[in-house]
Amino acid sequence: MEKRYDVTVAGHICLDMIPQFPDSGIKQIAELFKPGKLIQVNAAKISSGGPVSNTGIALKKLGLNVAFMARVGKDEFGELVIQLLKQQGQTEGVSVSDRDKTSYTIAIAPPGIDRIFIHHPGANDHFSSEDLNRKIISQSKLFHFGYPPLMASCYQNSGAELTKIFRIAKLSGATTSLDMALPDPDSPSGQAPWQVILENVLPFVDIFMPSIEEVFFMLDPKKYFQVKNRAGSRDVVDFIDPADYTRLAEQCLRLGSKIVVIKTAHRGVYALTDDLATRADLGAASPHNLDNWSKRELWCPAFRIEKIASATGSGDSAIAGFLAAFIQGYPIEQSLKYSNCVGFQNLHELDAVSGIKSWEQTSTMLESGQLVKIDLSLPGDKWQWSSEFQLW
Repeated sequence: MEKRYDVTVAGHICLDMIPQFPDSGIKQIAELFKPGKLIQVNAAKISSGGPVSNTGIALKKLGLNVAFMARVGKDEFGELVIQLLKQQGQTEGVSVSDRDKTSYTIAIAPPGIDRIFIHHPGANDHFSSEDLNRKIISQSKLFHFGYPPLMASCYQNSGAELTKIFRIAKLSGATTSLDMALPDPDSPSGQAPWQVILENVLPFVDIFMPSIEEVFFMLDPKKYFQVKNRAGSRDVVDFIDPADYTRLAEQCLRLGSKIVVIKTAHRGVYALTDDLATRADLGAASPHNLDNWSKRELWCPAFRIEKIASATGSGDSAIAGFLAAFIQGYPIEQSLKYSNCVGFQNLHELDAVSGIKSWEQTSTMLESGQLVKIDLSLPGDKWQWSSEFQLW
């Protein structure tokens, strides 16, 4: 059956407000923010944000037919969010709540410093299976859901509502994918039983796409905080042993996911897959060449960038690159490269989507040979470099 939409992107939505900071050369956020200090900035960018917007619009710019599914309040912010989304895809799946306020985020993203978010969850906290447009999902090849840790209804009751959402999507015949966010450990989300939640939902998730910090925090919080403490003010990603990627990804496969793609910032993307050749339940976007996607463990290096404008939405962009290639039937090696390339594009602009190129332009970037890979230096007793595919 021909599907009307390539992908439905559902979950967290908000209005993003991004003040533009001049490049002052400051390297630590504490140098910038001090009590009583007036910080002069440039004009702000206003855009829709969250994975529904970031991943969805990136997929649209890459040439896919996208439907949006989210919950906003009946207010000015909600009207603006819908107006912005309408320019990019189908918004019939966006529900409007009389009792909620629309979510918003202020993104603090000075040049060269990892971003900080000030966030009001708003209507996202009450998103449920009742907000799903089942007709649209049934007309989609793939159903992607993002940021349940920022949506109270999705992590409460051991993720019962999130599990219901994915069960509905899976029964519709769509391939399913799930993105995460890193919760504040001291917040209700950070105190939620994430291992139990993943045990409940991953049997209905075909492609699980967390960051390494997210999956580490959720499945092995004790060791995660040990590593984080050892890293101190430095990037924790540089302190995580490659063996932990394999261990955590294998656990996700055992819990039910078929493909695990772990985003890891400047260390690229890691992937581990199940024996897909024996699985008949991958949904409408299932790859034609299942052998290429079966029982694979790969690590694709990121591309070097001289100056990062902002990392806002970089993970969402990387997911869009991967899913766009996956839906179009590309092999796993190319899908990982597209993931890195679209994430790389994102880093050149202040907002989450302005830097994303068309599929043709992205393909040209990859084929040009001008992108420089960041050396991963993986242990040679387990990992071998493929000169043919240019990945580990």
